[in-house]
Amino acid sequence: MFSISRIQQVLQCVPRAQFDQIVQRHRGDRFSKGFGCWQHLLAMVYVQLSGVSSLRQLEASFNAQPAGHYHLNARKVKRTTLSNANERRNPLIFAQLLQALIAQAGRRVRGEREELLYLLDATTVGLPARGCAGVRGHASAHGNHGMKLHVLFQANSGSLAQASITPANVNDITEGRKLALEAGATYVFDKGYCNYNWWHEIERQHARWVTRFRRDARLNYLSERPVQEGIVRDSVVAFALRVPRGGHFNSYSTPLRRIEVSRPDAPPLVLATNDLTSPAQDIAALYKKRWQIELLFKWVKQHLQIRRFVGNNENAVRIQLICALIAYMLVLLLKHAGALKDSLWMLLAQLRHSLFQRPQAEDSWWKRKRARLDHIAAVQPGLFT
Repeated sequence: MFSISRIQQVLQCVPRAQFDQIVQRHRGDRFSKGFGCWQHLLAMVYVQLSGVSSLRQLEASFNAQPAGHYHLNARKVKRTTLSNANERRNPLIFAQLLQALIAQAGRRVRGEREELLYLLDATTVGLPARGCAGVRGHASAHGNHGMKLHVLFQANSGSLAQASITPANVNDITEGRKLALEAGATYVFDKGYCNYNWWHEIERQHARWVTRFRRDARLNYLSERPVQEGIVRDSVVAFALRVPRGGHFNSYSTPLRRIEVSRPDAPPLVLATNDLTSPAQDIAALYKKRWQIELLFKWVKQHLQIRRFVGNNENAVRIQLICALIAYMLVLLLKHAGALKDSLWMLLAQLRHSLFQRPQAEDSWWKRKRARLDHIAAVQPGLFT
């Protein structure tokens, strides 16, 4: 009886018909000569799940399992062919597949979410200056040679809601203002997204936001609210300046809240929000959840292959970063589909060492062997003692 391998279980979460439509739209298989977009996706997802760090390792480990290629509709990987594909293939093909997986995950876990809580942040992915010299113009203000990963994260489901990749010197708010805001949602972000007009736009969309005030924010204090445990001060304020700097007009004229949260051995944390009704402790708890997106960045950088790249040009780097997020979404979808209780790291560790194993076939073989041994023990008691 045929049973699928672990890597096939992961790839079953890929909407194949939709992926084929994306490939046709971008003419991704034009001049492919046998190594199409599906083969390319298989190879790059294998890089992330197996943890290989070079084209030679990929070629050796993937080609060592020829029996598992047929049902994957795969063929042997050649490092020169993959290198050329990474350099020339349109990364939008993989980016749109990532968006399809994000939409799929949103439908599956929509009923499990208590509220629409989105965390917004960005992180810089460092690139080796020697190995990725072909990536030009991606130095950040701090001198980091790399690219920046912008992520909108669904806190209550652990799923991505949106992701984009830019040069490291692109400001966080530049990408943040491109978000499609959702009514009734809560957006939590740090001071990197300080733009009063954008805050006003979130409120106009009937959404809630929680962030931190900058130290130089000029405010008028309108009223004070009773403080709770852990809260130093809870004030209703308004912006004092309509043209704060550089001639940029501030359209935010409605009241908002300024909450000082006490911290042990540190100055109070000054929060800003347009929520004028919720308890200050609840607002502080929302901002504390922002740490989840920091843990996401840490998880991706530690457990997926984005520290060493299998290509040294900008196109290859973009494809590998996008496929890292695709791998994350596939593992997450596999966890939800199987209602697995293991953490994502435990599930990835299991996959990493058993990608071409067939667990159902091995389990069936072991049950038959156990039944045969039990039968022999019943016919000839004491034979195995």
